[in-house]
Amino acid sequence: MTGINKRRIFAKVITEKGSDTCLCIGILFCFISKNNLINNEYNKEEKTMAYMSEEGYQKLVAELKHLESVERPKIVAAIAEARDKGDLSENAEYDAAKEAQGMLEMKINQLKATIGDAKIIDTSKLKADTVQILTRVELKNVKTGMKMAYTIVSETEANLKLGKISVNTPIAQGLLGKKVGDIAEITIPQGKISLEVTGISF
Repeated sequence: MTGINKRRIFAKVITEKGSDTCLCIGILFCFISKNNLINNEYNKEEKTMAYMSEEGYQKLVAELKHLESVERPKIVAAIAEARDKGDLSENAEYDAAKEAQGMLEMKINQLKATIGDAKIIDTSKLKADTVQILTRVELKNVKTGMKMAYTIVSETEANLKLGKISVNTPIAQGLLGKKVGDIAEITIPQGKISLEVTGISF
């Protein structure tokens, strides 16, 4: 069986079982290794530590619970149903279900590792005098005058549509440690940009 056919059958199985969970692991904003130090305030911590907000942590815990209690039983049932259809060597649905199971377990293990390495940051103990993780940064493009604002978050919480960028992105890395009035020279795929920090808050 070709890889294309397997993927088609896999998609069919997931659709029929009503799964609304994406089992493919995407990597967002991965320009810099996640093992880099987050910022100077935390540079004594282990590089594998995942800094995040309480909200972000609870979302990961809820997602893990859903995958283990809802999605895992669905796939186990799909495998059992496919197995009952006969010869496994020619059973496309069984192959697809097993592939889905492998992807799900990979996602579960990834979440467990992230949760295990998580360090929740208490923003009430931080000062908004410099840019750091979980701060909302107001910026102005020095060349164009265009204004923008981003909240710097952990990689797992990044959502560009909501203005949340990963601490591992070039922009966030270039802004860490900056104060209001500072200008950050940042290299992006399109070239270099100069961003002035006009405001910092939590």
